[in-house]
Amino acid sequence: MKLTSVELVRASLPLASPFRTSFGTQTVRQVLLVHVTTPESEGWAECVALEDPLYSSEYVDGAAHVLRHHLVPRLAAAQGLTAARVATVLHPVKGHRMAKAGLETAVLDAELRAAGTSFSTHLGGVRDRVPAGVSVGIMDSVPQLLDAVDGYLAEGYVRIKLKIEPGWDYEPVRAVRERFGDILLQTDANTAYTLKDWKLLQRLDAFDLLFHEQPMDEEDVRGHAELAKLLATPICLDESIVSARAAADAIALGACAVVNIKPGRVGGYLEARRIHDVCVANGIPVWCGGMLETGVGRAANAALAALPGFTLPGDVSASSRYYAQDLTAPFVLDDGHLTVPTGPGTGVEVLPDVLASLATSTERLL
Repeated sequence: MKLTSVELVRASLPLASPFRTSFGTQTVRQVLLVHVTTPESEGWAECVALEDPLYSSEYVDGAAHVLRHHLVPRLAAAQGLTAARVATVLHPVKGHRMAKAGLETAVLDAELRAAGTSFSTHLGGVRDRVPAGVSVGIMDSVPQLLDAVDGYLAEGYVRIKLKIEPGWDYEPVRAVRERFGDILLQTDANTAYTLKDWKLLQRLDAFDLLFHEQPMDEEDVRGHAELAKLLATPICLDESIVSARAAADAIALGACAVVNIKPGRVGGYLEARRIHDVCVANGIPVWCGGMLETGVGRAANAALAALPGFTLPGDVSASSRYYAQDLTAPFVLDDGHLTVPTGPGTGVEVLPDVLASLATSTERLL
């Protein structure tokens, strides 16, 4: 494969409603798209870095910089390029997994489109639709939270994830469990706690939660192993899992009973599949997390979530959860599930008129 062009397209998409977590509130999603062309095809991908380096060290401007000055030049100079070789070519550049994932995914999309193969087929998907959960941000009040959860359940979402932080944990979780009974319910702390908070988290054992997602700092894997011994509720790792090796280490230490796989966080869908395989081999269930993706990233996430080890509902929500206007045809909830695209590549097309109306810049790197 030979790259004939690489473009970075920036777009600004208002969120359908503010999304608040322990690391801030978002009202607009600053999207960075990677668009590659080859003599045979083209590919699109979404870099999931956020506007500010609060969820991780990566952020949109930084991702664009490293793509411009380091990643794209290396890939453009590579001989015999295939999607499977992208990670090896880019390996000398340390870190920047979200930027690398965007570039690798765009190349993989172009490669699969040329071959007439879908993402799901290539990754090893076994389902034509996947169960959809929804992530509910921190609210101003418990009644507001209950109204939001009620609305999502009415739409058909099969699992509710509550963002928590110190001061917003026991009461909102208790209220949701008491109001809605035996629903699939989990928490996500986004690293907001420390091991000294174990008694506070232990109180949540009373609510029969699926798991606590990433209670503590991403580097505190041993701390999560200690916390797991103190709680009846299982621990799920998110930010701590950056590779298949990291997943294997965390499992060996007893730091997690569940793993959230976010392809952007781990460097792309091929590494995400390797993490899936490690977890399956160790009897650890996985699910697909979300980063407020547009339909570009959501399509690939749905394909990943169709793999056999994804036995828990993920954050592959309908487009309307986040955007009044998506960049692709909208993903629509059907009986609590989303359909996995079957067309070549990601199986979705970027809507040119919509992108033109929302784009803030286009930069050709090659």
